[in-house]
Parts: sequence; structure tokens; C-alpha cells
Amino acid sequence: MTQSFFQKLARAASGRAGRLLSVGAAAVVAATTFAATPAAAHGERSQQAFLRMRTLNWYDVKWSKTTLNVNEEMELTGKVHVFSGWPQAVAKPEEAFLNVGEPGPVLIRKSAFVGDSPVPRTFSLDIGHDYDYKIVLKARRPGRYHVHVQINVKDGGPIVGPGQWVEIKGDMKDFTNPVTLLDGSTIDLESYGINWTYGYHFLWMAAALVWILYWFLQKGIIVRGWQVAAGKKHEMISAGDKRFGGIWLASSMLALLFFYANANREFPRTLPMQAGLLTGISFIDNGKQTVTASFGGGSYKVPGRELSVNLRITNNGQEPLRVGEFTTAGLRFLNPDVFTSRPDFPDYLLADRGLSVNDPTPIAPGETRNLVITVQDARFDVERLSDLAYDTDSQFGGLLFLFSPSGKREQVEIGGPVIPKFQLGATL
Repeated sequence: MTQSFFQKLARAASGRAGRLLSVGAAAVVAATTFAATPAAAHGERSQQAFLRMRTLNWYDVKWSKTTLNVNEEMELTGKVHVFSGWPQAVAKPEEAFLNVGEPGPVLIRKSAFVGDSPVPRTFSLDIGHDYDYKIVLKARRPGRYHVHVQINVKDGGPIVGPGQWVEIKGDMKDFTNPVTLLDGSTIDLESYGINWTYGYHFLWMAAALVWILYWFLQKGIIVRGWQVAAGKKHEMISAGDKRFGGIWLASSMLALLFFYANANREFPRTLPMQAGLLTGISFIDNGKQTVTASFGGGSYKVPGRELSVNLRITNNGQEPLRVGEFTTAGLRFLNPDVFTSRPDFPDYLLADRGLSVNDPTPIAPGETRNLVITVQDARFDVERLSDLAYDTDSQFGGLLFLFSPSGKREQVEIGGPVIPKFQLGATL
């Protein structure tokens, strides 16, 4: 009877252990599976709606390639409009830096231009103007990545533009980044000075480890905590400890002076990469504006994901115009009556049937017309732009594009406060 009891107990224990092992194995598999799953990108959705809509309006963004090999180059080009109603809560782009948003250095930035000016460092943008840009990128790490244009604003943070999936093929071991120096020699920035960099860092890491171990092995953290609690903190450091600290400080200063002198001797000509500020960057000259738009109020229906705005549009041009597109925060809402074919643009940012006008007839030259423009698409909510309903100002912003029969495009900035509506049947 006793043996039977112990046999049952052993079987129960083994069964429980087996279940625990199964659960543990499942947890490990789940953890490794989720860890291996590529991220879905689109981190720009975490930025506030007002920041994305009323700062930089991106348009005509193009990726020259979406598939390339390691060491192959691509261009990221487009235009950006600096919104006139720049929010007060965000620092103005008086000091900005053109960059690329990507998950680490999967593509390196070979060169960057705003207008005709190369911008290797900080530059200044003027409110209300449009600028074209170009970033030349070189593939470095194989994989599939989401690549954005991005402008970093001092004290304002990164403002991210539209992103596209880019696939890089090949082997990272084959990547090279040759650069010709002023003296005519060529170096590979990917591997240049890498051994010295590792050695320098590990040297100071070892020095820090010795410093920590010295104090830890003296009495340990717990004993020192007891001494502090007992009011004996002044007795914790002995004369030998002070002597060791002085020697360590002097040795560290001498090492820094030695490394500095050695680097200055080997590289006498150096310059800081981020010194100075580029001003007077050329902006796009759009000529005399032939279209004006006056904002007359609007609303945003939260359940319906619908933005409706009242505009008074005047056409001072020579051709009739039709409202064809509204773009904000990288999203493009198109009027299907104007766009008969789908443009080449990331699908998650393109609502090709997302814009409608209460009066679709063309606006004649010299005519002024009151229009109600409606923007409705799930992308408005997916991209978290519906958060403007919970913003203090509840203001939207963006660019409205109008098209003539000859294909000419006119643009006008629109924006202003909208009233949030939390009922599907609510009207203006």
C-alpha cells in the first residue's frame, strides 16, 4: 500500500513536471517566434496629430528603388512645405537637419541636398516656404526595412515623413564605404580605425571595471549601507582609499593627455562635423499664387473618420481648376474624379477614393466658389490623425492640390480649428 502511494506520487510529480516543461518549452518557442518576427514599422504614428499635420507637409516623395543589393545606391527625393501655422508648442525649424528614418544604419547617407545646397550639417528653414530635397543612400545591411524621410528640428525633435518598404539583398561582409581624402589617399570608412576604436573602448571599460571591483571588494555594498545607516559614512573611506583614488585620477588624466597628443600628432588636420549653421537655403519659387483658399470652419466626425471643411476658393488663373488631392502628415487623399489611375505611392498612405467635393464642377478662371470638401478614410484613424479631436487646439493642416485640364497643378495651404463630432449623424 505504501509502495503504491509513492508510485502514484511519483507519477503525479512526473506528470506535473512534464506539464511545466511543456509550458516552458511553449513559452520559449513563443518568445523566440515573436522575437524573430519583423517589426511592422510605422512608428511615426506615435507622434501627435498636430505635430505631423501642422509642421512639415511632405509631397512628391519618391524612392528611386525599393529593391537593391548591398553597395548599391538609391535616392530619396521630394518636396516639403513648412506650414505657415506652425504650432506654438514646437520649436521653429531655425536649426534643422535632413536625415533618413530607418532601423539603424541599414543604409548609409552618402550625401544630402536641400535645393541646390549640400547639407552635411544643420541648416535653417523659413516658415511658409517649400523646399525640394534629395538624399543619396547606399545599401549596407540585408533585410526588409521601412525607410522614411525625416527632418530633425532642434528642441522640436524628429518630424517623420512618408515611409516605404525597401528590400536589401546580398551579404553585409561585402559592404565597403570608400572615401577619398584631401591628400588623395582612399580609406574605407566601414573598417577604418576599427581596431583602435575597439581597443580604446575596451581599455576604459577595463579601467571602469577595476574601479568598481576595488570599492566593491573593500566592504561590499550591503556593509557600506549599514555604515551609512549607522551614521559612520565619514569612516567609510580610509587614507589608503584616498591614496588609491588620487593615483587613479592622475593616471586617467595622464592617459587622456597621452591619447589626445597621439591623435593630434597623427591627424593634425581635423574639423568638427556639426559646426556652423547653413542659412539662405534656396526655396522653391512657385511664382505668383493663382489660387487662394479661405477657411470657413469645419468638423471631424470621430466615429465616421470624416473631416469636413468649408472653403472659399478663388481661381485667379487662366484655366479652370478641379480639387484633386489633399495631403497631410504624408497621407494622400485623392479625388477619384480627377485621378483616373492610381499613383505610385505606399499603399498604407494612399486613399485613392478618400476625397469628395459637394460641387465637382471645375472652378472657372476669375470665379470664387464656396465648397465643402470631405476627407473620409480609415487611414485617417489608423494613422492616429483622429487624435486632433482630443488636441487642445483641435486644428488640422495640410496642402490642397487643384488641377487644370492641361495637367498643371496648383497648391494652396489650408488649415484651422475643427469641431469634433462624436455622433455619426452630427452636421456642421
